[in-house]
Amino acid sequence: MTYSTSLCTSGLAAMIALLIGCGQRESNSPSVGAAPAGKGGLVANADVASTSKVHSHDGWWCDEHGVPEEVCGQCNPKLAAEFQKKGDWCKEHDRPDSQCFVCHPELEAKFAARYEAKFGAPPPKPE
Repeated sequence: MTYSTSLCTSGLAAMIALLIGCGQRESNSPSVGAAPAGKGGLVANADVASTSKVHSHDGWWCDEHGVPEEVCGQCNPKLAAEFQKKGDWCKEHDRPDSQCFVCHPELEAKFAARYEAKFGAPPPKPE
């Protein structure tokens, strides 16, 4: 094998190794029946842009805000705009009013019940 063939083979092997590793992502929610993990990372928004740890949005539950990721109006600007358009927005706490645990503490129990039904344990406390 020549030097250039060896170099090409080594480079190709390195690229394949990188591609295989890059596709793996951590989930912030436990598998069904598993005990819930601790708190996830932080949401990547303007308030915490300088923080090196980024909140993962690929799981079912938003540990940071205490609601399912698919409805988290604090993590998803597109959802936030939809909540605002419908008039479901707490201006004082900058989140959907239907997810504002400060103004409506009873809502936290409603979302926690969904988590407990899915995982059989209480959710981590939102930040």
